[in-house]
Formats: sequence, structure tokens, C-alpha cells
Amino acid sequence: MHTKRVDGQTAAVKERRAIWGWAMYDWANSAFATTVMAGFFPVFFKQHWSIGVDANLSTARLGLGNTVASLVVALMAPVLGAIADQTGQRKRMLIGFTYLGVLMTACLALIPAGQWALALFAFVAGSIGFAGALVFYDSLLPQVAPAQRLDQVSSLGYALGYLGGGLLFALNVLMVARPQWFGLADKAMAVRFSFASVALWWGLFSLLTFLWTPPDPVGARPPLGRQISAGWRQLIMTFKKIRQLKVAFLFLMAYWCYIDGVDTIIKMAVDFGMSLGFNATDLMLALLMVQFIGFPAALLFGHLSQYWGVRRAIFLSLCVYIGITIWGANMNHVKEFYILAAVIGLVQGGIQALSRSYYARFIPLEQSSEFYGFYNMLGKFAAIIGPALMGMTGLMVKWALLPVNPTSEIAAQVGLTATRASILSVMSLFVVGAVLLYFVDEAKGVAAAQNLDLH
Repeated sequence: MHTKRVDGQTAAVKERRAIWGWAMYDWANSAFATTVMAGFFPVFFKQHWSIGVDANLSTARLGLGNTVASLVVALMAPVLGAIADQTGQRKRMLIGFTYLGVLMTACLALIPAGQWALALFAFVAGSIGFAGALVFYDSLLPQVAPAQRLDQVSSLGYALGYLGGGLLFALNVLMVARPQWFGLADKAMAVRFSFASVALWWGLFSLLTFLWTPPDPVGARPPLGRQISAGWRQLIMTFKKIRQLKVAFLFLMAYWCYIDGVDTIIKMAVDFGMSLGFNATDLMLALLMVQFIGFPAALLFGHLSQYWGVRRAIFLSLCVYIGITIWGANMNHVKEFYILAAVIGLVQGGIQALSRSYYARFIPLEQSSEFYGFYNMLGKFAAIIGPALMGMTGLMVKWALLPVNPTSEIAAQVGLTATRASILSVMSLFVVGAVLLYFVDEAKGVAAAQNLDLH
């Protein structure tokens, strides 16, 4: 009996360590999402690496770079997942993509002014490393977390991501605002050090994930060419299997709609705020608010899902987002922007974390990498419809309301009305997503995943 109790305690310790090791990857890689992607790279690309270049041209280059990175990851994610399932190399692939991202982020600190092409290449490659690693990171969730704790563990990861990314971003913002406090010559040098700090943070904290999560299965690995061909064969099989997993497919369609709305608000909030006349300092502070409020809120949603159910918790988030779009369309003062940022922080991590864990119920455990490849592919194609919907709505409202030969005052007023209408259009994505989610039958989805013929 004593031996059994010791073995049980050892297994519990290993399980806790694996869970914390997995969750710490969110802490590690979120620094890239906050400091590099959302924070400093877009501004530094325009002001430093594209110095002397027309603003519209530099914006177009940056947009093209983001599109290329998203498309590459979206197209290769399912194949990479299939290869990982065929070979069992989830952690090996996670490590490879992680250090591609770390290396490219470190390179950003070394690229001189005016070298926009080099900077864009490093950013695109780093983004591919960041997003590619997420395919294998997400697929490890069912491997480290017991079925009854999927929602809590997923929420823990997002919570640590918000906290870790927020802490480093706050330090980086302070470095740029007061470079002399850190012995740096100017703001440009502070931004370079910020990029280097992200590479160091991401690379070092990821070691906890690599050391504490279970190792890949030991066995002979086929040559890369055979792995790729096997991955493509398995991908074709997945298209056949997804037709049997009707609940999983329906959830993915719902997820695609509402996460498009979530990502659109993330990516367009700063631009929307600037269009309303708010200054950059207020917008950066609001971004920091989202990070730090998102930390406890993601944990709270993990507990809420236990008592209320995951689907109801996601519905609650969608209702809040619908309210956010309505309020945003009528916002006039910067203090309202801060309040909206706080509300977004309350639900953003929750809907992301619970969506990830809810999907795990509807897929076979043995092929989690492959099916999470599809999940991440949809995530990368998200925020395509939303920004286009905002842009088209704004243009249509402007064309409809703008009179011939308007005065500058009338043109400005019409432009403001069009901007408000554009954010209101995003509400349709949350509504459609909620309607599709309503028809997701969890019991049928779980049963279908368990009974799926994998051969």
C-alpha cells in the first residue's frame, strides 16, 4: 500500500509539472505577440527601417508581410500536424519552430536603419516560427491535461500568457519612454534592446516547457521526404474524417466566425481609436490594461466553465463582445476607450482559452496535432473577413452620406460616422458565430470522436 501511495504521489507531481511546463510556454511566447507584433515592430518598421519611404508604401509592405506569414502558416499547419502525428515528434517540432522565432527576433535588434527588406524578412520568419510552434503547443494540451481539467489548464496557459507578455511589454514601454534610466542612448536603441529582451525571454522560459512536458515517443524516424508524403496522405484522410465529425466541423465554423470578430477587434482597436482622435499614449496604456486584466479573467473563466458549462461561458463572452461593438460605435471620450479595454480584457482570454479546450472534446486524442492544425489554420485565416467588412462598410456609408462638393467640416463628420458604422459591422460575426454554436451538440461530438475509425 505504501508503494502504491508513493507511486500515486509521484504521478501527481509529474502531472502538475507537465501542466505548469505546458502553460509556461504561453508565458514565454506572448512576449513576441505583445512587444513585437502588437507593440513596436509596426511603428519601428515605418519610422526606422522605412525611413524616407512614402507612408502608404511602407504600410503596404508591412501588410504584405503579415499576409505572407499568415498564409504560409495557414497552409502548412494541417500538414505539419499530420507529420507530427505520424512520427510522434510534437515536442521536436515545437522546439524547432520556437527557436526559429527566437533567432529571427534577435536578428531584429541588429538590422540597421533603412534595411526594410531585411527587417520584413526577419519579422515574417519570426511570425512563422511563432505561429508554427502554436500548432504543436496546442496539440500537447490533451497530452498533459486530464480530460476533466482541459478547460482549467487551457485557461491557465492564456492567463500566464497575458501576465508574462504584459510584464515584459510594460518594461519595454518604460525603456522606450525613459531610455536614459537604462543607460541607453535613445529610443531607437531602447526598441532594439526590447527586441533582444523578447528573444531572451522567449528562449529561456520555453526551456521549462521542453524540460517538464512528456518526451516524444522513442523510435525510428523515417526520412523527411517520407514524413512529408505520409503527412499529406494523413491530411487527405482528415478531410474524410471531418465529414464524420459533424459536431467538430460545426464548432470550427462557429469558431471561425466569432474568433474573426475577436481578432479584428484586437488588430483594429488602435487604428479605430486613432480615427476617433485619441493619442498613441492612451492607446498603449489601454493595450497594457488588456494584458493585466486578461490574466485573472482567463483563470476566472476556467473556473466558471466548471460550474456553468463551457458553451454557456463562450456565449457569455459573445454577448459581451456584441455589447462592445455597440458601445464602441457610440464612443466619444478616451475614458470610454479605457473602459472598453477593461471589458475586452475580461472576456478575450476566456473565449480564446475555452474555445481551445472545447475543441479537444470533439477530436481523437491520437491525432490531436493534425486536428489542431486545422484549428490553427482557421485561426490564421481569421481576421480576414472582419477588417474587410469594416473597410467596405465604412466606404459604403461614406459614399451614401457624403454630398457633392462637401465642406471640410461636413467631410470630417461623415468620415466619423462611417468609422462608427464600420466597427458596428463586426457585430454580425459574433451573432453568426453564436447561432452556429447554439447547434453544437457536445454529447454527440464527444461520442463521435471516441467512435471514429482512425484507419
